[in-house]
Amino acid sequence: MQEAFLGLLLHISDPTLPIGGYTHSNGLETYVQKGIVCDKASAEMYVRHNLWYNLKYNDAALMKLAYDAAKQGNIDEIVLLDQECNALKGPMEVRQGSQKLGLRFYKIFSRYTANNPVIQDLEKRIQQKNMYTHYCIMYGVFAAVMNVPLIETMHAYYYNAAIGIVTNAVKLVPLGQLDGQDILYYLHEDLLKLSAESLNMDRNLIGMSNIGFDIRCMQHERLYSRLYLS
Repeated sequence: MQEAFLGLLLHISDPTLPIGGYTHSNGLETYVQKGIVCDKASAEMYVRHNLWYNLKYNDAALMKLAYDAAKQGNIDEIVLLDQECNALKGPMEVRQGSQKLGLRFYKIFSRYTANNPVIQDLEKRIQQKNMYTHYCIMYGVFAAVMNVPLIETMHAYYYNAAIGIVTNAVKLVPLGQLDGQDILYYLHEDLLKLSAESLNMDRNLIGMSNIGFDIRCMQHERLYSRLYLS
């Protein structure tokens, strides 16, 4: 029997959502211009390291907490998580990009969940400019409101991030389309492990990251030529 939540999950995690995600490389363009990511092997290493040592302890962890808070109807906690996310994003372009993606995501899905008390409260706070609307926070909130199970929400979130990075790598390095599909295919075990481990993340570890990612994102702001916004 088909799971009722599957269509909703595919919708919120669709990498082609019109929120502008394809315009951001989150520092990958710097890695490519510096020759650090230059072929299939280095691109695969970049994707794995970004998922395991950056996303896991930052956006994915905060997304899970936002999901929990939305399930509990704890709006104040959602706002605090949104503020924490904003504080953890050092690079300006990444911080602003996350806010814009989240707001566009909100504008799409709030139309279908407008009767939910959590969404109604968030609408007031957004209108009052008391929310940064980071993408990971909005994703977690709407997955909870739509009653998508948490483990599937985590898996789809990681997959969405992975496919976004791989797509950018194919364009920037550049790689062949089959190279990109190879990288994505061999990430499936990683995505399962990441999803499971993220369910029980130590709260004290949230915010930990490989500082190299932030440095490359900051350097992106001053690249001589750029294809991406971050």
